[in-house]
Amino acid sequence: MKLIHLLFLFIFSISSAQENNILSRLYVLPNGTKIWYNIDGYSVTSENFNYSFDEKGLKKVFRKHSIEDTDVKTKDDHIVYNNLYVSKPQKVNDYQSQNSNYYFVENSNKTIDVIWFIKNGKTDKDTEEKLVNAIVENKIPKENYVPMKINAINFAGRTIELGNDCYWTFLNTVQCPYSGEMNWSVHKTLDDAKETIENQLNNTKSQKGGKVISEELVNIEFEGITTKAKKVIYDFKGVTSALAGMSGGKSLNIYYVAENVRDKNISCVMSFWNNDDINPQTKLPALLEKIIILK
Repeated sequence: MKLIHLLFLFIFSISSAQENNILSRLYVLPNGTKIWYNIDGYSVTSENFNYSFDEKGLKKVFRKHSIEDTDVKTKDDHIVYNNLYVSKPQKVNDYQSQNSNYYFVENSNKTIDVIWFIKNGKTDKDTEEKLVNAIVENKIPKENYVPMKINAINFAGRTIELGNDCYWTFLNTVQCPYSGEMNWSVHKTLDDAKETIENQLNNTKSQKGGKVISEELVNIEFEGITTKAKKVIYDFKGVTSALAGMSGGKSLNIYYVAENVRDKNISCVMSFWNNDDINPQTKLPALLEKIIILK
């Protein structure tokens, strides 16, 4: 009986570890003095400050991140180095709140690393702690890094050739002029991917630069999987918008989809302007043609 119990614990420990293998979902992009990370719908930034982890040094770093004296600061015992943790939820709109979670860590050089997590909706402390430890212990493999200049992307396990015109507007957000734009994230669970999509949709609806003029469920093929996407048309007509002015477009076609592909839970938002180069046969621009087929 004791052997069976130990075996159960061993199997449970293995499955739990596999369940939250952050490296299988993590993308990393160095950007000047900062490093960007994408995982589970989080936007994460890390930065080192050459200050001592003491009252004077922390006060300077707190000021840079608008951390006030009244904000609660606690130590996270699951972080390998001395640290302070601050969480600052903020209501974004009527639909959702945005969580900003900060880890101020005394690294091995006795200076301060700041790892800042931003996510709309539910957060996952275990994932945050695992990533913080991987960052401060320098345990993220080079395979998780992506180059600043891109002609191809690793889209959840598949290499997609893009050519030379596309660029990052943020990590895992690709813009291809007149060929579409997309952002994506790989998640621990499909439910989390679906929640991220819903949050992005709600964020679109709350924007004041234009308005949603149509919203419908459509049948698509996403990376070879037959599924449904939420299609939204967002209209800028009659509205002064820097974004619309830059593109020359008047409306955006946006597709929101969450699906399990190649054993990865993916959230993905794809969009294109009405004046992009659209293939009349597929009714899509070049970038989106690489990802979806309209049914």
